Amino acid sequence: MITLKTTLSISLVVSAIFQVACNNPQTNTVATDTIKPIFVTDAVRYDSDDPAIWINKSDPSKSLVIATDKDADGALFVYDLAGKIVKDKVVRNLKRPNNVDVAYGLILNGKPVDIAVTTERMTHKLRIFSLPDMKPIDQGGLDMFAGETAPDFRDLMGIALYTSSKGQIYAIVGRKNGPKDGYLWQYLLEDNGSGAVKATFVRKFGSFSGKKEIEAIAVDNELGYIYYSDEQVGVKQYYADPAKGNEQLALFATEGFKEDHEGISIYKLTDSTGYILVSDQGANRFQIFSREGTKTNPFEHKHLKTVPVMATQSDGSEVVSVKLNDTFKHGLFVAMSDDKTFHYYRWEDIAGTDLKMK
Repeated sequence: MITLKTTLSISLVVSAIFQVACNNPQTNTVATDTIKPIFVTDAVRYDSDDPAIWINKSDPSKSLVIATDKDADGALFVYDLAGKIVKDKVVRNLKRPNNVDVAYGLILNGKPVDIAVTTERMTHKLRIFSLPDMKPIDQGGLDMFAGETAPDFRDLMGIALYTSSKGQIYAIVGRKNGPKDGYLWQYLLEDNGSGAVKATFVRKFGSFSGKKEIEAIAVDNELGYIYYSDEQVGVKQYYADPAKGNEQLALFATEGFKEDHEGISIYKLTDSTGYILVSDQGANRFQIFSREGTKTNPFEHKHLKTVPVMATQSDGSEVVSVKLNDTFKHGLFVAMSDDKTFHYYRWEDIAGTDLKMK
């Protein structure tokens, strides 16, 4: 028999739970439905890991997604906007390519060249390819973390490319393991004098908790910031311009993550506003934070929304906010899924009624 006393007790418990949910932004902004992708790509051969999006500025409908297949016999897969493999652009025989990023307008032989850069973990090299033809322009690869003696201190993982206001392009490179300070190294990419790319070491920076590893790195070119996931701790923010120093500017996304902090991507509404998406890997969801800070603190990134997605155990991700075609009118969000695929989402499906779209 349910007594009045029992009913009151249940009511109080429900009320308390409701109050906690309302006071916890990680709880009351979770989307109720799992977001479904518009397309799921053809599968890679071994192990999907990280995507990048190259925008074809002359015809955005011919833009490409470049994605890593992480294995000793790995590859860079290239997809069209329907998730179909563009077979003649796939780069094979890579030694465990981990992450990938793109940049626009690197000057080689006096001409601007768009590039895709991946970390080749087993050779400790950056591999660089011209876009959209995916031809190598690195003379076999560029050595990273030279002089490090610990075996896994040279095993490349994360990569993000920063284009400065002066047009210089830098590679920010991470590895499987590293010291408590100086985990990331930054290199200037430029013409070696014969039309290939060379990398010049610029600085080492970035604190490391030691809890797991640092893989996901993202750069905000317009605002000049670097973000990276210190897994199981949070997202850290630094200046991208080496001249501005190595001070840590922010640590956010420290609560409400089930396991690892993974892929980071930035949806840009304007040059200074938008959203930072961080993969909550173990929960199959993305937590979304404000790109801009508050009036009192430019480095305070507020949690805005949590979005469950069908991509499972998502490691890498990328987003663009330009119209690509009639399917992706407000941008494209790509998330890796651990079933050897990558998922394409419309931005309006991610945004729902809570976030803006360009």
